Amino acid sequence: MNHTPTQTETTTGLQPAFSVLFLCMGNICRSPTAHGVFRHMVKEARLDTIVHVSSAGTHNYHPGKPPDRRSQHTASQRGYDLSDLRARQISEADFIEHDLLLAMDWDNLALAEHACPPQMRHKLRRLTEFCRQHDAVVVPDPYYGGEEGFTQVLDLIEDACTGLLDHVRRHLHQRTPLTDHQGDRR
Repeated sequence: MNHTPTQTETTTGLQPAFSVLFLCMGNICRSPTAHGVFRHMVKEARLDTIVHVSSAGTHNYHPGKPPDRRSQHTASQRGYDLSDLRARQISEADFIEHDLLLAMDWDNLALAEHACPPQMRHKLRRLTEFCRQHDAVVVPDPYYGGEEGFTQVLDLIEDACTGLLDHVRRHLHQRTPLTDHQGDRR
């Protein structure tokens, strides 16, 4: 889900110091939720001028569509606005432009790995590797379930995005290599 003309620009129009792409299957539930949550956290941390946030799907099921209404509703109850986001499919350029590409589950990680140039695969990880409070391996797909699934997804995403923000801050502060996973759950 992208709401800006180019994926590599921050709110200042400059090349970002760090760029994150969230990835799920259709880019209408999990990845736009992560996009909105992390974008909010980055803005609150006053890093939105140097950290870029985006999202995409491994499949092109919903091009140009807004996030699922249930995702938007659940997110809005906690102060996150997803209304400007639109679904899109991951592109070859994403593997080059983003520093981290974070998949919601094993299936989407495998699809991304298959499409990713070998020299860029170190950028691919699961979002839940950054969870601090939850011991989840994946962010489950809530699409075919009830409202409680969307709440569970948001809980996991908020936790993981908090850990991710710490990771990004360390990277920006220390300028450590992206392959350094110190402090991250694997």
